[in-house]
This record gives sequence, structure tokens and C-alpha cells, in this order.
Amino acid sequence: PMPRSASFPSGHTAAAVAFATAVGVVLPEAAVPLGALASAVGYSRVHTGVHYPGDVAAGAVLGIASAAAALAAAAPARVRQPNTFTAW
Repeated sequence: PMPRSASFPSGHTAAAVAFATAVGVVLPEAAVPLGALASAVGYSRVHTGVHYPGDVAAGAVLGIASAAAALAAAAPARVRQPNTFTAW
């Protein structure tokens, strides 16, 4: 049955793109296969009629933003090293 709730943005697409993006950054060899699978998830949401293309596009943007935030939060804090260069 068709969902009765709002469909904007596509949560399935957002989750798939977030996972594919975050894992693709950490494991570059997995980026293309995961990207293809995330694209298939987005396509399937439109093909089955539960989302409009705009819903899927917004979900993809949300997924990329979520992956960027997660990667930034998980990155180790960069410690600034003192400048040891001397001209003398």
C-alpha cells in the first residue's frame, strides 16, 4: 500500500547515500559499487511510485550532508605543531 505520510525527503535514499558516501571516503575501492547501489535505491523509490524525483534528490543531498557531518565528527582533532623553522 502507498504510504499516507509526507514523502519529502526520501529517507531510504538519504540513508543509502549517507552510507555510500561515508564508507566510500574511508574505503575508496568501495565507492563506485556503493554509489551504484545507492543510486539503485533512489531509482527504486521513484519507480515504485512512493517518491517524486525531487524527494529522492533532496534525500541524496541530505545523505551527503549527513555523511560529511559524521566524517567531520569522527575525524581526530588536529593538534597544531609549533613552528620550529628558524632562519638563523
